[in-house]
Amino acid sequence: NGDREHFIGLLGELVSRYGIILHAYVLMDNHYHLLIETPEGNASRALQWLNVSYANWFNALHGHSGQFFQGRYKSIPVENDGSWALTCSVYLHLNPVRIQALGQGKTARAAERAGAVSEPPTQEMIARRLAVLRGHAWSSYPAYAGYAVGPTWLTRKSLWHRVARKVEEAPAAYRCWIEDYLRQGVEEGVGSHLTQALAIGSTAFVEKLRKKMAAVGGTRTNARAWRRLLSFRDVVRAVEAEVGEAWSVFGCQRGDWRRDLVLGIGRMQGGMTLAELATHADMSLDTVAKAVKRMRTRLTQERSLRKMHDRILRGLNEQPGE
Repeated sequence: NGDREHFIGLLGELVSRYGIILHAYVLMDNHYHLLIETPEGNASRALQWLNVSYANWFNALHGHSGQFFQGRYKSIPVENDGSWALTCSVYLHLNPVRIQALGQGKTARAAERAGAVSEPPTQEMIARRLAVLRGHAWSSYPAYAGYAVGPTWLTRKSLWHRVARKVEEAPAAYRCWIEDYLRQGVEEGVGSHLTQALAIGSTAFVEKLRKKMAAVGGTRTNARAWRRLLSFRDVVRAVEAEVGEAWSVFGCQRGDWRRDLVLGIGRMQGGMTLAELATHADMSLDTVAKAVKRMRTRLTQERSLRKMHDRILRGLNEQPGE
């Protein structure tokens, strides 16, 4: 706990030293999450200082040496308009209860995502989840929900205003809003793959960032992944141009290789999740998964199809702004 207290102290220093606006945080056993705003555009410098400062302190105290954190931190841009940041705070604050022992482990959430019907949580399970959530002292949730005063450097009003009109009503509103998740069983929803996202926001927001990141080359975080990120419509148009027929003709044909090609490129090169592809193509998750698997196999076996696939990718990469 002394280690955790020191890290929390460094968060306060991070705010004052670098002008960071810290909206939410959570410390877990082997990682941490921060929801920050950087008016000075200095996230890289600020977080490098945080990680190095804590690593040096920890190593000196415990007699360790060498690298402390595994690799570079991962940063995900979040759109400030709408409820995107609020959604991120929910995901962040629910981290302490997203564990197998509380019925929120990866296996249970994956089953829910695949459409399996889960049993509603018992009253005992709900009580355990709430106790863990409220009692996790290494999180900004107690301060948001009115269970603790909270540090002066924690900014809560921005997110509070998205759940209540008056600040004095906000703690109860936020508390009811987030704790309802724990009363409803396994919760996937929007937060299911936030940590795998390249950006969190509207289509226009993501597209703007995609073009910007593609233009700067490999000097930014995840730049290579951004260059691969394509919209579903981009992929459909490219395949339509290659095969000479419209998506409206082959997109509804069960088992059509052209449809599978669109889904395969969207998944393997476009960075889209199976759920996103299912929504775009108006198909079931299982149908999309099988189509992507078929295309993976065919690309290893059919040379002519692989050549077509490569031509489509070259065309997509040569689009203006890519």
